[in-house]
Amino acid sequence: MAKSSDNSKKIQRNYFLIALIFGLVIIAIIVRAVIVSFVEGNFWRDLGDKSIQSGIPIPASRGNIYSDNNELMATSEFRYRLYVDFWADGLKGDTLRKYVKPLSVQLNRLLPQKSAAQYESDIISGWKQRADAEAKIKKGDTQIKKNREYRLNIDEINYLQLKAIRQMPFFKQGTNKSGLYARSLVQRTKPFGTLASRTIGDIYGEFEMGGKNGLELAYDSLLSGKPGKGTRQRVQGHNIEITDKQPVQGCDIISTIDINMQDITEKALLDKLKELDAESGTAVLMEVKTGDIKAITNMGRIREGVWGETKNYAVSDMSEPGSTFKVASMMVALEDNLVKPSDPVDVGNGVFKYGTATLLDHNASRGGYGKITAEKAIWYSSNIGVAKLILKAYGNNPGKYVDGLYRLGFNQDLHLDIPGYGVAKVRHPNVSPNTWYKTTLPWMSFGYETQIPPIYTLTFFNAIANNGTMVKPLFVKEIRENGNVKEKRESVVLKEHICSDLTLKEIRAMLDSVVNNQGGTGKPARSDLVRISGKTGTAQLSQGSAGYKAGGLSHQVSFCGYFPSNNPQYSCIVVIRKPRNGNASGGFMSGVVFKRIAEEVYAQNIAVGARFTAYNDTITPKTPQVKSGLSENLKYVMKKLNVDYADNQKGEWQNAHSADDRVLLSNRSISDNSVPNVVGMGAKDAVYALEKAGLRVVLAGNGEVRSQSLLAGTKAPKGQTVAIQLQ
Repeated sequence: MAKSSDNSKKIQRNYFLIALIFGLVIIAIIVRAVIVSFVEGNFWRDLGDKSIQSGIPIPASRGNIYSDNNELMATSEFRYRLYVDFWADGLKGDTLRKYVKPLSVQLNRLLPQKSAAQYESDIISGWKQRADAEAKIKKGDTQIKKNREYRLNIDEINYLQLKAIRQMPFFKQGTNKSGLYARSLVQRTKPFGTLASRTIGDIYGEFEMGGKNGLELAYDSLLSGKPGKGTRQRVQGHNIEITDKQPVQGCDIISTIDINMQDITEKALLDKLKELDAESGTAVLMEVKTGDIKAITNMGRIREGVWGETKNYAVSDMSEPGSTFKVASMMVALEDNLVKPSDPVDVGNGVFKYGTATLLDHNASRGGYGKITAEKAIWYSSNIGVAKLILKAYGNNPGKYVDGLYRLGFNQDLHLDIPGYGVAKVRHPNVSPNTWYKTTLPWMSFGYETQIPPIYTLTFFNAIANNGTMVKPLFVKEIRENGNVKEKRESVVLKEHICSDLTLKEIRAMLDSVVNNQGGTGKPARSDLVRISGKTGTAQLSQGSAGYKAGGLSHQVSFCGYFPSNNPQYSCIVVIRKPRNGNASGGFMSGVVFKRIAEEVYAQNIAVGARFTAYNDTITPKTPQVKSGLSENLKYVMKKLNVDYADNQKGEWQNAHSADDRVLLSNRSISDNSVPNVVGMGAKDAVYALEKAGLRVVLAGNGEVRSQSLLAGTKAPKGQTVAIQLQ
């Protein structure tokens, strides 16, 4: 019994001791909690505030810009910069040295711009920096800063490359053990390179700080979308971001640009600029009825032998138009019934002294044209002929002449979609009497002493082609939000009638003769394929203190007109500035470019029912390879190309399989509520399907989609990024 009592007391003492220890621990915890809450509270709260930042803006995915035929012209592509935090808690030097060689070999295979030895040297160099810093810290150097942002000397990579690198030896251990992390940036890419590049525009900076020029600037608020909000917390030396409010993706802009016409226009102009070694050139193609700008190219010399889009000359170049302006002068005089096409005018030997000034015709060295008619003054582009006719009609009342020009729209703001566009400047004698001189009226009549951007001249000629109705030049036809049409742009009529039907008929006859009459200055633009009407222009550009005496390098040559003459579908202007080779000529320089554009556009887009002789091809397949995509688009293209296909499928999306004699279509299921399968599609359809499902798309490569980073059919939150590889 005594022994049992002793054991009981011992157990009680043990329990008491345990209870006492627990009690002391609890008291210590309570005391520490009180100290933390009330004594050290401000310190810890401040520390927490420093590590957590709320309300961090999350940029929205910028909308895309498409061509009229739904080709992607500007899109955002995610790129990544790689860094290694050599101070990461789990990073061990022995493990790094073990894997650095196989890691470097795989980096070289994926990104061969550097050798495996160079990659190995870079990585070891980063680790050595940490080792050196640790040695200095041990010696008491308190000024040493830990470099947690050692950048691997690799160019920006795409998402698929980033995924591959994360699976390489050592790096696949994760950020804590390898130190590898990436910073994303967004680059604006233009799949078609220079095509309409200046009109599409650019953005500021790598992180999409907003539109800089062109459509990117004009529609920046729509393209930018609405940013979301998130919380950023600092964990183990790295920022972790949590999305609190999802960003709203930017709208897509559907431009009026036709990629095929743009390609034709740019190539025709660039080839001529190289031949002439000209300083710059502009070509704009406009649809007559709608005012849609189907092609616009602005090429300037960047350096010897190289031209590129540096400035949107078409809308911003404030220069004297030259002889194309004679058409406006003649229209004003005809409409005021002060001149008739058959009225005679004596231009003599091509030299005309007016006051202290001397006016020359382009053929003055050959004796001039002598006595001609008003209409032939346009055919032959006679400066003297037009000047004398306008002086006779308006010499005593020049204000009436300028009023007539204003009636044609040469004083109105076109309110173009392109920021920085110029507005035509044609001064009025009653408004600016101090700058109106005796020579102003005659010189203005043939295109001097005015400043008119090429787009204004084109708008005027387009009105002539459009039966007198002037329409606004349009660069955007639709705005889409999440794949749905938010706003559709219709044609805007600026003036119902710029002149009477009789005047219009007389002017159109003159423009036809400029090109198709034996003596017309526009004869080099004459085509056997499509009938062209238009007017040449040659003007000397003022060279500062040298005035208009700088010789051949100071010329600007142009041709503006429309085609086909009997039923105009397109108008076009071509301007070439400061050619170094050849004699300045609106017909032989700009007119030839116009002809090439007109013939190629007509052959591809207007000519109907053409018959060609074709021979059997025993090498290539009988049916072309067709990409999967939207059913409506697939069938439209195959009908146009006379490709036989099975037409018993009714789905919105279809797979296409080329057989020996036809294309077989099968329905493809695409859901807006899950990740769609876009393998086999072209870039346009793939981007459309993925963005319709609320995903952000990263493109890599060209051709058709071969792989996608998110598994088809799985659920994915709105705004998640999916990378697609094209080949």
